Amino acid sequence: MKVSYILGRLISAIPTILLLTIIVFFSLHLVPGNVVDIMLGTQNYLNEEQIQKLYTDLGLDKPIIVQYFTWLKGIFTFDLGTSLRSGKAVSSLIAEKFPITLELALMSIFFSLIIGIPLGLISAVKQNSKYDYTFRVIGLIGLSAPVFWIGAIFIVIISSTFSDFSLFGFVDFFQEPFKNLQIMLVPSITLGIMIAAQIMRMTRNSMLDVLSQDYIKVAKAKGLKGKKVIFKHALRNGMIPVITTAGIQLGYLIGGTIVVESMFAIPGMGRLLLQAVNQRDYPVVQGIVAFIGILIVVLNILIDILYSVIDPRIELSD
Repeated sequence: MKVSYILGRLISAIPTILLLTIIVFFSLHLVPGNVVDIMLGTQNYLNEEQIQKLYTDLGLDKPIIVQYFTWLKGIFTFDLGTSLRSGKAVSSLIAEKFPITLELALMSIFFSLIIGIPLGLISAVKQNSKYDYTFRVIGLIGLSAPVFWIGAIFIVIISSTFSDFSLFGFVDFFQEPFKNLQIMLVPSITLGIMIAAQIMRMTRNSMLDVLSQDYIKVAKAKGLKGKKVIFKHALRNGMIPVITTAGIQLGYLIGGTIVVESMFAIPGMGRLLLQAVNQRDYPVVQGIVAFIGILIVVLNILIDILYSVIDPRIELSD
């Protein structure tokens, strides 16, 4: 693996991140009104001098381009401003909520892989069989069903079947590991089912392509057992598109857990973002969206690097 390639990918990500910050910052500033208007509310008891001081303290008296570069500088030092509602630093709020969302996303990816890969593999090996048709229909249902609908069904079934099962809230893993996993189980499966359908279809298509390759036919002609051909030769090469999909979906999950976190009262980053939007807490919205965007760019770079680890045939070129 070439260090120059990794450095090149990191450098090439800089324009993408800059464009992202520009879109996030200026999009929010296109919204009518500003932070001071929100803080003052409908009943303003401050005089003009006090209002002007508020503008100065918040840096809103400066040109918007200066405000952008000030905020951009803060990104590199993880100083994303202060919440208008709680008065806490946005960076500390993200640091507090991100581990919860990350746990939910990782558990969701885990369930999607252990469900999607075996079903996709069986569907490919037994192409055009009853198993193949059944799993394809299941995958289509998983892709079509809204996540809030799946979550609602789980809530109704589990709450009516298991009265002592914890469905809502959050407990830190290091305080009560079993309780934590119990609470996070249903939300992660809810998200995982949707991703599992995509993983299953990607696994099936990738494995069908690999199984049709000449080296697989040669391996079978040499008398190698079917399971050995599949698991030793075909599966590893067929997993590259699957890992790409899983990596992309992990970034999506980190930024797209708003519905599930709200349904199950999980105090993660998605729920924080929803509350910030409702309360028009722009520094928090701005900081979270920028953080998620940068994280997705970094994940894409890591996926590219992981390619060469899984399949040595892929050479990293400058």
